[in-house]
Amino acid sequence: MGRVQGGMRCVKFLLFIFNFIFWLAGSAVVAFGLWLRFGGVIRDLSTEEKSPEYFYLGLYMLVGAGVLMMTVGFFGCCGAARESQCLLGAFFTCLLVIFAAEVTAGVFAFIGKKSAVDEVQAIYNEAYDSYMRDAEKNKTLIHFHDALQCCGKESDVPVQVKATCPKDVQEQKNCLEEIQTLIDSKLHLVGIVGIGIAGITIFGMIFSMVLCCAIRNTRDML
Repeated sequence: MGRVQGGMRCVKFLLFIFNFIFWLAGSAVVAFGLWLRFGGVIRDLSTEEKSPEYFYLGLYMLVGAGVLMMTVGFFGCCGAARESQCLLGAFFTCLLVIFAAEVTAGVFAFIGKKSAVDEVQAIYNEAYDSYMRDAEKNKTLIHFHDALQCCGKESDVPVQVKATCPKDVQEQKNCLEEIQTLIDSKLHLVGIVGIGIAGITIFGMIFSMVLCCAIRNTRDML
């Protein structure tokens, strides 16, 4: 009996530590997803008419999973403190949902890179063609060039879009290539974070089930 209770206290402590780390990880995931969506260069890929929704979808999934992680971390602590099998079962179910969401986000990021790149490049090409038809409509092209610090694309004559290029750029860079490099690097990070968090949730599911079984065994012995 003493050994069972001692083991249960140990599992409860481990579950508390896990949930605290899980809550911190959820906060970091939310901050990371929001930073990618609304901060830095990625934010500047949107125009007044279009935005790379396919790319943003993966970020929305990541932020949503992060919010769920923060909520689950809190309720997981409550379940462990009250030794409630019902709360621990709900905790396990939520972890399973987070696991599926993070794996989906990770796989989406690795597999969907080409589609995301094509989407953003299509937005740039449309802005480029619009400028070539009417040089007065240069705001979107300037927007892209300033964000990516590039100028034009491989098939153009640099003089044609020189007015929209950043003045402090020493070397002309192909904007289509810069878009691919940027999206590849950011989605690679999203994939790593998604798969990493999915791995962490496995430990939480194990701890919750072990504690749930320990609580059941203790009550059966009483």
